[in-house]
Amino acid sequence: MLTLFDYLPSENAWKVRLLLNHLGRPYRTEIVSIFEGEGRSDEYLAISPTGTVPAIRLDDGRTLAESNAILAYLADGTPYLPGDAFERAKVQQWLHFEQERVESVIGSLRYWKLTGKLARRPPALVDLKRNAALRTLAILERELSTRSFLANDRYSIADMSVFAYGSRAEEAGIPLAPYPHFRAWIARVQAQPGFLATMHPYSEDPHTVNELP
Repeated sequence: MLTLFDYLPSENAWKVRLLLNHLGRPYRTEIVSIFEGEGRSDEYLAISPTGTVPAIRLDDGRTLAESNAILAYLADGTPYLPGDAFERAKVQQWLHFEQERVESVIGSLRYWKLTGKLARRPPALVDLKRNAALRTLAILERELSTRSFLANDRYSIADMSVFAYGSRAEEAGIPLAPYPHFRAWIARVQAQPGFLATMHPYSEDPHTVNELP
Protein backbone atom coordinates (compact mmCIF):
# COMPACT_ATOMS: atom_id res chain seq x y z
CA MET A 1 0.00 0.00 0.00
CA LEU A 2 1.12 3.54 -0.74
CA THR A 3 2.64 5.39 2.23
CA LEU A 4 2.11 9.15 2.56
CA PHE A 5 4.57 11.06 4.70
CA ASP A 6 2.35 13.81 6.00
CA TYR A 7 2.11 16.82 8.28
CA LEU A 8 -1.56 17.61 8.66
CA PRO A 9 -1.48 21.46 8.67
CA SER A 10 0.57 21.48 5.46
CA GLU A 11 -1.47 22.54 2.43
CA ASN A 12 1.19 20.95 0.23
CA ALA A 13 0.35 17.65 1.89
CA TRP A 14 -3.37 18.43 1.65
CA LYS A 15 -3.02 18.56 -2.15
CA VAL A 16 -1.96 14.92 -2.18
CA ARG A 17 -4.66 13.89 0.27
CA LEU A 18 -7.20 15.62 -1.98
CA LEU A 19 -6.11 13.72 -5.07
CA LEU A 20 -6.02 10.42 -3.20
CA ASN A 21 -9.56 11.13 -2.00
CA HIS A 22 -10.72 11.88 -5.55
CA LEU A 23 -9.14 8.63 -6.72
CA GLY A 24 -10.48 6.57 -3.82
CA ARG A 25 -6.98 5.17 -3.44
CA PRO A 26 -6.10 3.61 -0.07
CA TYR A 27 -2.90 4.63 1.66
CA ARG A 28 -1.22 4.59 5.02
CA THR A 29 0.06 7.70 6.76
CA GLU A 30 3.30 8.42 8.57
CA ILE A 31 3.24 11.79 10.31
CA VAL A 32 6.47 13.79 10.17
CA SER A 33 6.79 16.22 13.10
CA ILE A 34 8.63 18.85 11.11
CA PHE A 35 8.77 21.49 13.85
CA GLU A 36 10.37 18.98 16.19
CA GLY A 37 13.10 18.24 13.68
CA GLU A 38 11.94 14.89 12.27
CA GLY A 39 12.27 16.26 8.74
CA ARG A 40 16.00 16.74 9.30
CA SER A 41 16.70 13.14 10.29
CA ASP A 42 18.98 11.12 8.02
CA GLU A 43 16.20 8.59 7.56
CA TYR A 44 13.70 11.16 6.30
CA LEU A 45 16.22 13.09 4.22
CA ALA A 46 16.78 9.86 2.28
CA ILE A 47 13.08 10.06 1.37
CA SER A 48 12.68 13.82 0.90
CA PRO A 49 16.00 15.55 0.13
CA THR A 50 14.72 18.91 1.41
CA GLY A 51 13.20 17.44 4.56
CA THR A 52 9.77 18.76 3.63
CA VAL A 53 6.38 17.10 3.35
CA PRO A 54 4.71 15.51 1.54
CA ALA A 55 6.54 12.49 0.25
CA ILE A 56 5.34 9.06 -0.76
CA ARG A 57 6.77 5.56 -0.70
CA LEU A 58 5.56 2.96 -3.16
CA ASP A 59 5.08 -0.73 -2.47
CA ASP A 60 8.43 -1.48 -4.09
CA GLY A 61 10.25 0.94 -1.79
CA ARG A 62 10.78 3.77 -4.27
CA THR A 63 10.14 7.25 -2.86
CA LEU A 64 9.06 10.55 -4.35
CA ALA A 65 8.99 14.03 -2.82
CA GLU A 66 7.60 17.47 -3.76
CA SER A 67 3.84 17.87 -3.84
CA ASN A 68 3.39 18.72 -7.51
CA ALA A 69 5.66 15.88 -8.67
CA ILE A 70 3.59 13.52 -6.52
CA LEU A 71 0.34 14.88 -8.00
CA ALA A 72 1.65 14.34 -11.54
CA TYR A 73 2.72 10.79 -10.75
CA LEU A 74 -0.48 9.75 -8.99
CA ALA A 75 -2.74 11.41 -11.57
CA ASP A 76 -1.09 9.70 -14.54
CA GLY A 77 -3.70 7.69 -16.43
CA THR A 78 -6.60 9.33 -14.58
CA PRO A 79 -9.04 12.10 -15.64
CA TYR A 80 -7.02 14.59 -13.58
CA LEU A 81 -4.03 14.62 -15.95
CA PRO A 82 -4.63 14.64 -19.72
CA GLY A 83 -3.02 12.11 -22.03
CA ASP A 84 -2.38 14.64 -24.82
CA ALA A 85 1.18 16.01 -24.63
CA PHE A 86 0.22 19.67 -25.06
CA GLU A 87 -2.64 19.47 -22.58
CA ARG A 88 -0.32 17.80 -20.06
CA ALA A 89 2.14 20.65 -20.57
CA LYS A 90 -0.61 23.17 -19.84
CA VAL A 91 -1.21 21.42 -16.52
CA GLN A 92 2.54 21.56 -15.84
CA GLN A 93 2.51 25.28 -16.66
CA TRP A 94 0.12 25.90 -13.78
CA LEU A 95 1.98 23.56 -11.44
CA HIS A 96 5.11 25.66 -12.00
CA PHE A 97 3.08 28.83 -11.54
CA GLU A 98 1.80 27.50 -8.23
CA GLN A 99 5.25 26.86 -6.80
CA GLU A 100 6.69 30.18 -7.95
CA ARG A 101 3.75 32.55 -7.45
CA VAL A 102 1.27 30.94 -5.02
CA GLU A 103 2.93 28.63 -2.50
CA SER A 104 6.07 30.75 -2.11
CA VAL A 105 4.09 33.96 -1.67
CA ILE A 106 0.58 33.39 -0.31
CA GLY A 107 1.72 30.22 1.43
CA SER A 108 4.60 31.98 3.17
CA LEU A 109 2.48 34.92 4.33
CA ARG A 110 -0.22 32.57 5.62
CA TYR A 111 2.31 30.46 7.50
CA TRP A 112 3.94 33.49 9.10
CA LYS A 113 0.59 35.01 10.08
CA LEU A 114 -1.02 31.88 11.49
CA THR A 115 2.04 30.83 13.50
CA GLY A 116 2.78 34.27 14.95
CA LYS A 117 5.96 34.81 12.95
CA LEU A 118 4.87 37.74 10.77
CA ALA A 119 6.26 40.36 13.19
CA ARG A 120 9.64 38.58 13.14
CA ARG A 121 10.02 39.03 9.41
CA PRO A 122 11.62 42.12 7.84
CA PRO A 123 8.85 44.58 6.85
CA ALA A 124 10.37 45.00 3.39
CA LEU A 125 10.16 41.24 2.81
CA VAL A 126 6.54 41.14 3.99
CA ASP A 127 5.64 44.01 1.65
CA LEU A 128 7.40 42.25 -1.21
CA LYS A 129 5.40 39.08 -0.60
CA ARG A 130 2.11 40.97 -0.29
CA ASN A 131 2.65 42.86 -3.53
CA ALA A 132 3.59 39.62 -5.28
CA ALA A 133 0.46 37.96 -3.88
CA LEU A 134 -1.72 40.73 -5.28
CA ARG A 135 -0.12 40.27 -8.70
CA THR A 136 -0.74 36.53 -8.45
CA LEU A 137 -4.41 36.98 -7.65
CA ALA A 138 -4.78 39.50 -10.47
CA ILE A 139 -3.37 36.95 -12.92
CA LEU A 140 -5.69 34.22 -11.63
CA GLU A 141 -8.69 36.58 -11.76
CA ARG A 142 -7.95 37.47 -15.36
CA GLU A 143 -7.40 33.88 -16.45
CA LEU A 144 -10.47 32.53 -14.68
CA SER A 145 -12.67 35.20 -16.21
CA THR A 146 -12.31 33.28 -19.50
CA ARG A 147 -12.83 29.67 -18.40
CA SER A 148 -14.04 27.44 -15.58
CA PHE A 149 -10.73 25.77 -14.70
CA LEU A 150 -7.07 26.62 -15.06
CA ALA A 151 -5.81 24.11 -17.63
CA ASN A 152 -7.69 22.98 -20.72
CA ASP A 153 -10.96 24.21 -19.17
CA ARG A 154 -11.44 21.08 -17.10
CA TYR A 155 -10.72 20.17 -13.50
CA SER A 156 -7.24 18.78 -13.01
CA ILE A 157 -4.32 18.61 -10.61
CA ALA A 158 -3.53 22.18 -11.72
CA ASP A 159 -6.66 23.33 -9.89
CA MET A 160 -5.94 21.14 -6.87
CA SER A 161 -2.46 22.57 -6.57
CA VAL A 162 -3.35 26.26 -6.92
CA PHE A 163 -6.40 25.86 -4.68
CA ALA A 164 -4.36 24.57 -1.73
CA TYR A 165 -2.80 27.93 -0.84
CA GLY A 166 -4.60 30.28 -3.23
CA SER A 167 -7.98 29.66 -1.65
CA ARG A 168 -6.51 30.47 1.79
CA ALA A 169 -5.33 33.95 0.83
CA GLU A 170 -7.57 35.62 3.41
CA GLU A 171 -5.75 33.68 6.12
CA ALA A 172 -2.64 35.44 4.82
CA GLY A 173 -4.34 38.82 5.29
CA ILE A 174 -5.29 39.28 1.63
CA PRO A 175 -9.02 39.92 1.00
CA LEU A 176 -10.60 37.99 -1.86
CA ALA A 177 -13.57 40.31 -2.33
CA PRO A 178 -11.94 42.07 -5.34
CA TYR A 179 -11.63 38.77 -7.22
CA PRO A 180 -15.12 37.47 -8.11
CA HIS A 181 -13.98 35.08 -10.86
CA PHE A 182 -11.38 33.58 -8.57
CA ARG A 183 -13.96 33.16 -5.81
CA ALA A 184 -16.35 31.48 -8.26
CA TRP A 185 -13.54 29.08 -9.22
CA ILE A 186 -12.99 28.27 -5.53
CA ALA A 187 -16.66 27.32 -5.30
CA ARG A 188 -16.39 25.13 -8.41
CA VAL A 189 -13.42 23.26 -6.97
CA GLN A 190 -15.22 22.75 -3.67
CA ALA A 191 -18.21 21.34 -5.58
CA GLN A 192 -16.15 18.57 -7.22
CA PRO A 193 -17.11 15.01 -6.21
CA GLY A 194 -14.65 13.78 -3.61
CA PHE A 195 -13.51 17.25 -2.55
CA LEU A 196 -11.67 17.00 0.76
CA ALA A 197 -13.09 19.74 2.96
CA THR A 198 -11.13 18.85 6.08
CA MET A 199 -8.12 21.08 6.62
CA HIS A 200 -6.00 21.18 9.75
CA PRO A 201 -4.96 24.47 11.41
CA TYR A 202 -1.42 25.11 12.60
CA SER A 203 -2.90 25.54 16.09
CA GLU A 204 -3.20 21.74 16.31
CA ASP A 205 0.57 21.64 16.73
CA PRO A 206 1.92 23.60 19.73
CA HIS A 207 5.42 23.48 18.22
CA THR A 208 4.54 25.79 15.30
CA VAL A 209 5.46 28.84 17.41
CA ASN A 210 9.07 27.78 16.83
CA GLU A 211 11.01 28.29 13.62
CA LEU A 212 11.53 25.25 11.45
CA PRO A 213 14.87 23.55 12.19
